[in-house]
Amino acid sequence: MADDRLVNLLGVTALAAADRLRAAVEADLGHGGAAPAVLVHLYAYPGESIEALRRVLAISQPATVRAVDRFAEEGLVERRPGPDRRTLALFLTRRGRHAARRVLARRAASLHDLLAPLDEDERARLLPLLEKLVSGLAVDRPGGLNVCRMCDRRACLQQPGCPLVHTTA
Repeated sequence: MADDRLVNLLGVTALAAADRLRAAVEADLGHGGAAPAVLVHLYAYPGESIEALRRVLAISQPATVRAVDRFAEEGLVERRPGPDRRTLALFLTRRGRHAARRVLARRAASLHDLLAPLDEDERARLLPLLEKLVSGLAVDRPGGLNVCRMCDRRACLQQPGCPLVHTTA
């Protein structure tokens, strides 16, 4: 019975967090869906191919191309020659990097608001529990990159490091 309550409360919290995150980042960016994650991922991993980005976002190749096209038209992403003749490398422009930093800042503000009811001691107790939960969210680098597609990599690289260590390899 206690597990039912725990599961229910976790579900409510997860849904509320997702709704708040989505609203916060989409309001500033003006794009929804995978768009914020495109910027955040390319900010952390410049030079990715469309195929690599597609795998991280877990969306179709045409949807990935449309998102990149839209951001290229807006001057946020540029395509450069890739490591071979068949691929293009994607890089954020200066405006794109600024937009990615804004997305991350709005994400952080939204999550800080969610944690506001907890005092410092409660947050300290929650941290290792969340680290343990996160460590089990993916079993390999592709899964980890998908889970972490909206992560602030700088925050996660603080000691002791990312709970999904395979995302940093």
